[in-house]
Amino acid sequence: MLSTNFLGMELKNPVIVAAGPWNRDGKSLHESIAAGAGAVVTESIVSDTLLDVRPRIACDSNGAQNIRLYSDIQIEGWEREMNIAKHDGGIVIASVSAHTPSELAYLASKMEKFGADAIEISVSNPMMESLEVVASHAGTVFDMTKEVVSAVKLPVLVKLSQNTTNISKVAKAVKAAGGSGVSAINTVRGILGVDVETAEPTLSTYGGISGQYIRPLGLASVATIAQTVDIPICGIGGISEAKHVLEYIMLGASAVQIGTSVMLEGRQVIGRIVNELEAWLDSHGGIPVEQLRNKALLNLKSFDEMKIEPAVSTAQSVPCTENCDKCTVACLYGAIHREKDEIKVQNEKCTGCGLCTYVCPAGKLKLDW
Repeated sequence: MLSTNFLGMELKNPVIVAAGPWNRDGKSLHESIAAGAGAVVTESIVSDTLLDVRPRIACDSNGAQNIRLYSDIQIEGWEREMNIAKHDGGIVIASVSAHTPSELAYLASKMEKFGADAIEISVSNPMMESLEVVASHAGTVFDMTKEVVSAVKLPVLVKLSQNTTNISKVAKAVKAAGGSGVSAINTVRGILGVDVETAEPTLSTYGGISGQYIRPLGLASVATIAQTVDIPICGIGGISEAKHVLEYIMLGASAVQIGTSVMLEGRQVIGRIVNELEAWLDSHGGIPVEQLRNKALLNLKSFDEMKIEPAVSTAQSVPCTENCDKCTVACLYGAIHREKDEIKVQNEKCTGCGLCTYVCPAGKLKLDW
């Protein structure tokens, strides 16, 4: 049920552990594989390593901000790390980042020699660039992808940024250059918050926001790419349970990557998500996960295709949550009110916006046509 073919690689499941400090060396990569990951991605490898600033990671209940840059292991050191990572099996994708196509090709060819199963090109960095990131320029991404594809015999994946005006155009450039697929999305440039007493930002510079904050952006990016270019997609952003994996796959992803949940919950989250996914598939007749791809994409319309339906909210015979008036407060059109202990909807005022069906914790309200 869980086996997945991604870029020609046979994964035991579609859950990949993304590039990040949790995959910083051979030992940590091996631990992610042993925890049940279908594959792992190295922390991004560069030619010239930099010292980390302190502090560099912050989080809250909805996600994290990090200003960690790249792997602090020199490229030649990755020969040893790859031997450790792969000593008893496992699929390792090497993430590489550089300023020029030739430098990327050099790093990729080195990692191919050291045993990588695929290459992932990272073309954005939320910390050291303005929003005019390399990932916004389809031509530059084309050149980088083509150079790497020419240099290695491995599948080449390009990790795209949501900080671009047209992610589909960039994905098309990847395919035109011979790239095997895309990952979407990288962390999003942001600031987690500000201490209003000291006027200090949570971290003292812009950083990459990840976790729940970016899942809607990741889902939209995957769906957009899937609707406009035929290329394998690895979905990334805010995945912490099997439901999130299914959402990405149903919107067009072939596999997914998890990172922030591993950082905040430990590697046991990998096995939990895989087990949840297997249980869900089993409860739905043992359907193979690959058969779910694009299922939700078929129900996704453009705004121009939306019809003005005669939908109105109706109250069901479900008890209200005690002391709850969320629907009456949230109704923008004054259509919902309480009479004694009953929720009433005035059909002549209801415009069918649907908000009440989401704010009601008891599931009492639904749209009827």
